[in-house]
Amino acid sequence: MQKLVELFAGTFGQHPVSVEPIAGAGSTRSYYRMMRADGASFVGTAGVSRAENEAFIYMSREFARMSLPVPQVVAASTDRMRYIQTDAGTRSLFGLIADSRAADGTLAPEAMTALGLVMDSLAAFHSADASGFDYSFCYPRQEMDRRSVMWDLNYFKYSFLKPSGIDFDEERLEDDFETLAALVEGCGYDCIMLRDCQSRNVMVGDKGNITFIDYQGARRGNRLYDVVSFLWQARAALPASLRTMLFNRYLDSCAMTAERRRLCAERLPLFVLLRTLQVLGAYGFLGLVRRKEHFLKSIPPAVDNLRALLGNGMPGGMPELARVLGAIAGCERFSRACAPAAADGLVVTVTSFSYKKGLPEDSSGNGGGFVFDCRALHNPGRYEEYRHLTGMDAPVIGFLDGCADTGRFLEAAYSLTDSSVERYLSRGFTSLCVSFGCTGGRHRSVYCAEHLAAHLAEKYPVTVRLVHREQGVKKTLSGNPKNIPQ
Repeated sequence: MQKLVELFAGTFGQHPVSVEPIAGAGSTRSYYRMMRADGASFVGTAGVSRAENEAFIYMSREFARMSLPVPQVVAASTDRMRYIQTDAGTRSLFGLIADSRAADGTLAPEAMTALGLVMDSLAAFHSADASGFDYSFCYPRQEMDRRSVMWDLNYFKYSFLKPSGIDFDEERLEDDFETLAALVEGCGYDCIMLRDCQSRNVMVGDKGNITFIDYQGARRGNRLYDVVSFLWQARAALPASLRTMLFNRYLDSCAMTAERRRLCAERLPLFVLLRTLQVLGAYGFLGLVRRKEHFLKSIPPAVDNLRALLGNGMPGGMPELARVLGAIAGCERFSRACAPAAADGLVVTVTSFSYKKGLPEDSSGNGGGFVFDCRALHNPGRYEEYRHLTGMDAPVIGFLDGCADTGRFLEAAYSLTDSSVERYLSRGFTSLCVSFGCTGGRHRSVYCAEHLAAHLAEKYPVTVRLVHREQGVKKTLSGNPKNIPQ
């Protein structure tokens, strides 16, 4: 982060007045919102791959030249490992869809307008004059060619199918993968394909404008892959009738001939199949393998898409793949009833931990929350009579209760956490993480976590999950349902 601050200062002649981390669900890049003294906001990115960063920087410039809705990269380090871009805001289209969905599944007008704008903008991306576009910057491939497709299919096989335990004939499945890759390749490449076009990667501004923020994987490919990626995004759960309406709007925006429209409609199921397999691979790796709760919850709606595809008849000539997909669709493990239960209201996870063993992982997929460092507090572990005890034992509690700095520390933690809890409750959020760390994760952090958990449960209508990681202790506290902040 310090090098991003230096890049900011070198660009604007001043240090940022604030720097806040931005959560990234599945990305290896680190993002920070950086505020200038005049109130202008920027996003600083630190990446791990120079080639990937260069792809984003180059494409941002080219797409802006084509008058497409992307952020502007205002500075980049000479090694291209860090860059700063204009801030597209804090509200994703995914969040807008979730917040505006009525009980009957219909969406508010603002969300419907934004969805239509995405279709128009996607058509603009695909219709843009790419004659001067340098595909050598594309990462990791210049085309969505047969090799790219095989990567996606094997991602599904190794990250979802094998961890699922579903039996399959690998030789026959590979034959079907080759068939599918050939069918996709036969559809041709007709545009710059964004590759990961989904509502999480589209930001909605205060005036209803939209900005695409994730396209470093763009390459030459088939437009239907992007259309399907957006309309069949599992967690967005767009109704079939709305998908049809938006697909037709996209075709209208492209001003396609009747013959091209017919071909697109005919080839659509092929790309629904390909994207569904790619998405299951990603959800399998991050959910089944890495056990991230957000991605585990994403598997059942993705399998719902698969069931709908099979119900309408998947492309033929791939018998082993059809058999395997039928087994997945019929697997009770991947039904919505067996998905991790959604939180009933706000769940606050309060964790104590040892810095020596690393920060706690946030299984919700939101990227973490508050982390309070207790190591400046007086340490009971330095005294023999307390060393074998924990922050849950009366002697340690009495010791820390008697230290004035402990009370001041907790009051500050209460104040910061309370403001977020009240805001989260008013906005209907379901997850907040608060962690306390100390040297061994035994005394000070445990004491502070216990006190904050009790404080929140007494004050707010929340569920508090208390985890003492190094002690192997987990508790659940039910909040006071009467104390609802106004």
